[in-house]
Amino acid sequence: MNSFMDRMSEKLLPIANVFGNQRHLLAIRDAFTTIMPLMIVGALAVAINNLPIPGFQEFMGKIFSYALEDGSPIWKTLGGNIWNGSFGIMSIFMAFLIGDNLGESYKMNGKIAGATSLASFAAIGGMVGADAKGLFIAIIVGIISVEFLRFLSSVRALQVRMPDGVPQGVADAFNNMFPMMIVVTLVGLVTTLLLRFGIPNIINVFYELFQKPFMSLTSTLPAAIILAFVPPFLWFFGIHGANMIDPFMQLINAPAIEANAAAIAAGKAPEYIVNKAFFDAFVNMGGTGTTIALLVAIFLVARKNRKMSTISSLSIGPGLFNINEPVLFGLPIVLNPIFFIPFVFGPVVLSTIAYLLTSAKLIPVATVVIPWVTPPVIGGVLATQSIQGGVLAAFNLLLMVLIYVPFVVIANRADEKEQEM
Repeated sequence: MNSFMDRMSEKLLPIANVFGNQRHLLAIRDAFTTIMPLMIVGALAVAINNLPIPGFQEFMGKIFSYALEDGSPIWKTLGGNIWNGSFGIMSIFMAFLIGDNLGESYKMNGKIAGATSLASFAAIGGMVGADAKGLFIAIIVGIISVEFLRFLSSVRALQVRMPDGVPQGVADAFNNMFPMMIVVTLVGLVTTLLLRFGIPNIINVFYELFQKPFMSLTSTLPAAIILAFVPPFLWFFGIHGANMIDPFMQLINAPAIEANAAAIAAGKAPEYIVNKAFFDAFVNMGGTGTTIALLVAIFLVARKNRKMSTISSLSIGPGLFNINEPVLFGLPIVLNPIFFIPFVFGPVVLSTIAYLLTSAKLIPVATVVIPWVTPPVIGGVLATQSIQGGVLAAFNLLLMVLIYVPFVVIANRADEKEQEM
């Protein structure tokens, strides 16, 4: 087993280093991290507007009796306004933030790179797809525009040198003036050529042909299983699995959450089961590998093991808020063959159960993005806006405790034998 783990580490660590330090993926990940609070409040606003509690709509209608000309209650405009300021302009945020982050990684002026990226996104028709529909195009245009800007800004003939003493921000603006103009002009030319060939808006066409089918493909049981398996598998070898796949996860998550919110607002059933809220609510309780269940299992069957009980006592507080590095490296779980099976395959079992029950409509679809520090079970209630979600989270947590128990017993016996030697 040790030789197997050594071989896996040798193969995975170089790959992880490449992905973990890849500047474009880092720019995307950090951009999503910046707008995460807006995704949370936007999804929550839509959920409150359409809260499926008997009498809630009538109660709110009586308190805020004024209605608009089209007959819609005025109190719902608050949620609509919040959506407009979050999901409604998500792609605009991403276009700027990716440009800013990528520019900074190249030691460029991040604001200028972000402005160029945003202007390019607008030039290609991005204002039509400012919501999550334009997310893929915003990412592609953001990366390409900054790469072009970086290349052009290195051409001396295009540089406008300012005298010493001019503020750095002003100097950067003039030095990048012609490169910025050229990049935006080229993107605008591409948009004109697309129009000539019968593509009035690339975002709408791309969404219908590629992005929407991609979302449907990933919102399946095999996708749920893969996304549940990869993070703990990487973590087992000491690689931060959640961070590794976060850029890819968010490409699924953001459009899926936005589409679910739009469906709810239109009185339709949300269709995208697999999203970040799904994993946060039903799988990653206590962190990757559902390690809060491991801590409970240790308290149940290995209280007399001083090392394990001490680590568990120190880890339970952070674990309640889904911070599990203390137990991952303290117990440890990383490179510990005893815990490989429950840590890696337990989440697969939980995601399968949650997917099947949600698909059978026994549990509402997770439609609200919850803060990643939301405690277990509470997250299930908030993500699905239902008691059923909390019940499923509690069931999965209990099941995971039972899965961990026999492996905790084995680890405890191994510690006892080691002490006897």
